[in-house]
Amino acid sequence: MDVKLRLHQGLYQRQQLVMTQRLQQALKLLQIPTLELEQVLRQELQINPLLEEFDPEDDEAAEAAETPDEGEDEPAAHESEEPEEKVDWDEYFKDGFRDGTWERETDEEDRLERPAASVPSGQQELAEQLAYTLDEPLDRRIGEYIIGSLNPDGYLVCPLTEIAATFETDLERVERVLAVVQGFDPPGVAARDIQECLLLQLRASGRGDGPEAVVVRDHFEALKNRRFADIAREMHITPREVQDIAGRIGELDPKPGLSVVGEGAAYITPDLVVEKVDDGYVCYLNDGNLPRLRISNAYDAVTAGKQGGDDDTVQFIDEKRRYAEWIIKTIEQRRRTMIKVMEAIVREQSEFFEQGAIALRPLTLQQVATVIGMHESTVSRVTKQKYVQTPRGVFPLKYFFSAGLDTDEGDEVAAKAVKQMIQEIVAAESPARPLSDKRIVDLLSEKGLKIARRTVAKYREQLGILNARMRKQF
Repeated sequence: MDVKLRLHQGLYQRQQLVMTQRLQQALKLLQIPTLELEQVLRQELQINPLLEEFDPEDDEAAEAAETPDEGEDEPAAHESEEPEEKVDWDEYFKDGFRDGTWERETDEEDRLERPAASVPSGQQELAEQLAYTLDEPLDRRIGEYIIGSLNPDGYLVCPLTEIAATFETDLERVERVLAVVQGFDPPGVAARDIQECLLLQLRASGRGDGPEAVVVRDHFEALKNRRFADIAREMHITPREVQDIAGRIGELDPKPGLSVVGEGAAYITPDLVVEKVDDGYVCYLNDGNLPRLRISNAYDAVTAGKQGGDDDTVQFIDEKRRYAEWIIKTIEQRRRTMIKVMEAIVREQSEFFEQGAIALRPLTLQQVATVIGMHESTVSRVTKQKYVQTPRGVFPLKYFFSAGLDTDEGDEVAAKAVKQMIQEIVAAESPARPLSDKRIVDLLSEKGLKIARRTVAKYREQLGILNARMRKQF
C-alpha cells in the first residue's frame, strides 16, 4: 500500500482553558497551608514596595486620634486605580479542569505538611559520638561511611565487604568499627537486620544473656509467628512464660533510626479552629501570625506626577500596585472560601463533634461542593494539606471525607465509623479467645451493618490489628 505524507495548513476553532501565571498563583495560594502562606506573604513584602504590613489595632487607634472635630473639613477620599477583576476559581473548573503539571505533588496521607523542628539530624548526633570515640583517621572515615549508609530506620544497608573494598582494608577492621558504632545511642542503631537490632538493645540494657536474648537468638522464626507452645517446649518453660518474654521483647524499638535519622518531630499548626459556643459550633481561621497587608501610599506622589519619575518608574509602580491589590483580594477570598468549606463540613458532620468518630457520616468532596455552590476541585484544594483544631482533637480536613457502607435500614455508615466499631469490638474481646474476622462480621451484622469478611480484614490491617491467631494470649 502506497502511503503519502503531506503537510497542509488549516483554520480550526475550539475552546481551550489557558493557565495564566496569575491563575496558577491564585490556585497555589488557595492550596498551601497557613504556615507556608506566611512565608509567601513575607517574601512578597520584601520584593513589592507597594505592599506594607500594618497592625489593625494600631491603625484603628490612629484613625480615632485623627478623627476631625465637627465643623472641620474631612480630607477627600483617595480615588484608587481601576479595581482588579476578582479571581473566581470556580470559573476555571466548570469544564472538568484538573490540576496542571505546574502543581506540586504531595502525599497528604503519609506526611505532615509542616516545617520540622530545628534539631540536629541523626547522622550529626552519631558523627559527634564517633568523634569522641575513635582517634585513628582511617577508623573514623570508615565510621563516617557506616553512618552515612544507614537507612531511615537506622539499619546498615551497605555490605561490609563493599566498605572494606572502598577503603582498601581488611574485613576485620570494618567489623571492629561497626561494633563501635553499634554501641552508640540509640541502642540498636547500625544493625543489619531486626534480629541483630533487638539483640543489640537487649545487650545495652544488660539483658544480653537473659531469656529474651535466648528467644531472639535461638527461636526468632517461632517468635515472629507467635508459636509460643513450640518455644516453651524447647526451653522447658510454660507458654505463659514465653508470652511474658515476648511482651518484654515487644517493648524494644524495631526502628531505632526513626528517633535520630529523621529531621525532628513535625508539629502541626492547625489552619482552622472549630469551637463550641452555646449549642452550636463556630469556625474561624488560625491566621493570627499572617501579616496584615495594605497598599503603601509612599509612591502616590510619583504616580501623580508631583515628584520626579520617568515613564518606566511610573509603569513599574503601577504594575506593583495592581499586583499588590490582587494578592490582598486573593488572600481575603481564600479566607472566605476556607471558612465556607469548614462550616459546611461542620454542618454535615455535626454528630461527629458530639459523639466522636463512631458518628462520622459518609461524605464526599462533591457533596460539600454542592452545598456551598462551588466546584469540587475548589473544595479539594481547600482541604488539601489543611488541619483543623476541634474540641475532639486536631484532624486533617480529609479526615471528614469517607466512603459509606450500607445498613439494613437503607442508611449509610462512614468507613471510618466502621473502623471505630472494629476497634471497640477487638478491645472488648477475650484475650484467650480472640474473635475471628467472620465473628466480627456477624457482630457488625447484628448492628445492622452489611460488610464482607474481606472488608473487615482490610480495615483490621489498616488499623494495625493482628489476626485472631496472632492476638491469642495464654
